[in-house]
Amino acid sequence: MRLAAAFKVPHIATGDLFRAEIAQETELGKLANSFIAQGNLVPDHVVIGMVRGRLAQEDCSEGFVLDGFPRTVEQAEQVDEILAGLQRPIQVAVDLEVPDDVIVERAAGRQLCSQCGTIYHVVAKPPKVAGICDVCGGELYSREDDQPETVRHRLKVYHSLTAPVIEFYRADGLLQTVDGVGTPDEIFDRIYAKVETVCYN
Repeated sequence: MRLAAAFKVPHIATGDLFRAEIAQETELGKLANSFIAQGNLVPDHVVIGMVRGRLAQEDCSEGFVLDGFPRTVEQAEQVDEILAGLQRPIQVAVDLEVPDDVIVERAAGRQLCSQCGTIYHVVAKPPKVAGICDVCGGELYSREDDQPETVRHRLKVYHSLTAPVIEFYRADGLLQTVDGVGTPDEIFDRIYAKVETVCYN
């Protein structure tokens, strides 16, 4: 989200799109939730259909940041076809390298505001009052898919299905690897420098 704001382009996270569908209790949302709650990936054809519609919107004409997508090589191949048709090819793919134990710790401590969606972390970014959002006073909660056992399962899925996407983009010469350990500002600065170098030089 911060990277998209810096470049003034839309931030497109499939997780956010699915959570919106789940909150609205649509058929797509119910289907997605049956997979997400268990730490599994939503089937490719469902994800691709949703992303295709989002990328075709006018606000994506000058660029966009895809967050958490594509997650399989098949998704990567299909999004390439979609973007070729829209004449908006991917310019850079960023791989954040973070040890599994750090990922579990980060996810387990994450809290979100039930009203405005502001994200906190019990260690890295705690609210001023435990359980209460600093911004709007809403109640904070932990997502079901951020429970340690679910996160570990998600990591197993990642290593088997998503890790090959890294090689897909490496083969295309689009991959930029970034150290994902450090403060949020340090990590952002590393990502920004890589993207700016590729897209604006």
